[in-house]
Amino acid sequence: MQALVYDAFGADPRVTELPDPPAPPGGAVVRVTSTGLCRSDWHGWAGHDPDIATFPHTPGHELAGVVEAVGDGVARSWVGRPVTAPFVLACGACATCAAGDGQVCPHQRQPGFTDPGSFAERVVVHAAETNLVDLPAEVPPSVAAGLGCRVATAHRAVTGRGRVAEDETVVVFGCGGVGLAAIQVAAARGARVCGVDLDAGSRALALELGAERVLDGTLAEAELVQAVRDWSGGGAHLSVDAVGSPQTCRTGILSARRRGRHVQVGLLPPAAGRAEVPMERVIGWELDVLGSHGMAAADYPGLLADVVGGRLDLAALVAPGDPVGLEEAGRLLVAMGDSASRGMQLVDPAR
Repeated sequence: MQALVYDAFGADPRVTELPDPPAPPGGAVVRVTSTGLCRSDWHGWAGHDPDIATFPHTPGHELAGVVEAVGDGVARSWVGRPVTAPFVLACGACATCAAGDGQVCPHQRQPGFTDPGSFAERVVVHAAETNLVDLPAEVPPSVAAGLGCRVATAHRAVTGRGRVAEDETVVVFGCGGVGLAAIQVAAARGARVCGVDLDAGSRALALELGAERVLDGTLAEAELVQAVRDWSGGGAHLSVDAVGSPQTCRTGILSARRRGRHVQVGLLPPAAGRAEVPMERVIGWELDVLGSHGMAAADYPGLLADVVGGRLDLAALVAPGDPVGLEEAGRLLVAMGDSASRGMQLVDPAR
């Protein structure tokens, strides 16, 4: 099969031929029809993720496709079905998974990080009965790849962790894949949304997807916080950091109103520096500061219901143009650290 690999952190990715993976016991092989290029892939390529330990390495963790083979212990009825899977593959057998919290499973595996990823014609999904998610006919695999990371992550961050409610104010820092999905989810629930981004094009897209206000992320912290306070009438009910930098984390917390909530979605790898959390504000204003890490497969029905019901438009979150092939995906992966993200870039490994 064709796959994109890199031979060391920071090395130029290359397309190569790899053996087709066998279906392991309890697992399945998915023929990838679409996969997403995510900033987490760039963090991995840059050496920010200690889970990547074997080279050459195949990135990619947002996937959609068709089940091609299953291993022992997996129902044969999965074969031929269109599916997606969360980027956190839960083990399905531990106490954390039994409690419904597979997204933080202590034995988790992640395609594109601990295991070979989906920038290939085929990828393995471990613990398939736990992690495979059926795709309804209304959700074509061509746009479903983002469900595995960005859209699912944003949906749970806003609804599950952030507990957004109608008429609340929500400020989203970062209008890339996760941030734009968060804006759409919050707006669909009747919240008033403000998007913050460095890039004018990303801010314009945020307005198209439901934000009533956008702010230039190059503003100084004090100006940004004051602008959010003026817009929201004293601070946002919910702040979401979809960037993952020490500065956006801090600014997001300071932008929340008294007894507000801040959800940290963007990764904060040690290489970016430690975030300075203003704990005096957290304590004095009784703020909730919450982490959010993907979505367990068992929670996908609510997300898919929003997609099928038209409350979440996946197609609108996809970057303009056709999916790219693996060679172009490698070039875009390298460039991602210095380029604005205006929607999900899809990759078709068969192109």
